[in-house]
Amino acid sequence: MLACLVFVGPLVGADEATIQRGEKVFDYWCATCHALRLPGTVALQAKYKGAKPALLNERTDLTPAVTKTFVRKGVSVMPPFRKTEVSDTDLDALAAYLARNNKARN
Repeated sequence: MLACLVFVGPLVGADEATIQRGEKVFDYWCATCHALRLPGTVALQAKYKGAKPALLNERTDLTPAVTKTFVRKGVSVMPPFRKTEVSDTDLDALAAYLARNNKARN
């Protein structure tokens, strides 16, 4: 009998070094709009009306795929970020940082 295995992603969450790097990326690129009482957070507060945390680094539902899409494509008034601004490695780390609170990391 021949078994077929499909790789769908990592079985464990990101390591602590990656998450720490992601926090630094967040602090440098994202916190200027998404820290407490800043425009990105205020906009999310109005949008979610308390149903979800407005602070991105407190969310428990941000998947790496969603984070990467929003960063590369932009959303609403948030601009897209090029690979020359946020490298793929830094984006992976950022996505791991924002997914660190998720029960099942993706």
